[in-house]
Amino acid sequence: MKGVSSFYAEDFHGKLTANGEVYDMYGLTAAHKTLPLNTIIRVTNLLNDKSLILRVNDRGPYVKGRILDCSYGAAKKLDFVKDGTVEVKIEVIEWGDNKYMKHRK
Repeated sequence: MKGVSSFYAEDFHGKLTANGEVYDMYGLTAAHKTLPLNTIIRVTNLLNDKSLILRVNDRGPYVKGRILDCSYGAAKKLDFVKDGTVEVKIEVIEWGDNKYMKHRK
């Protein structure tokens, strides 16, 4: 699939993601609306052909016209932090188990 990706950072750093883990803005993760949680994807920046393997651990983006929200760390490696959004291609490498990670107190 192809579409526009954005990224999310400080506002969510340290908060729980949809799969129950703590969001690390420097990690290599992504948010997608429908792919099963824990799905492994290859994301390619179509402007510079840089690609990364990410794990879907959250839901989003919630902005119309966007198909993916990358972590800040992923956006930095894909080289679109300055622009904020970029056209990407997403390829599923391994389908996720959609499991929620439970935390012990």
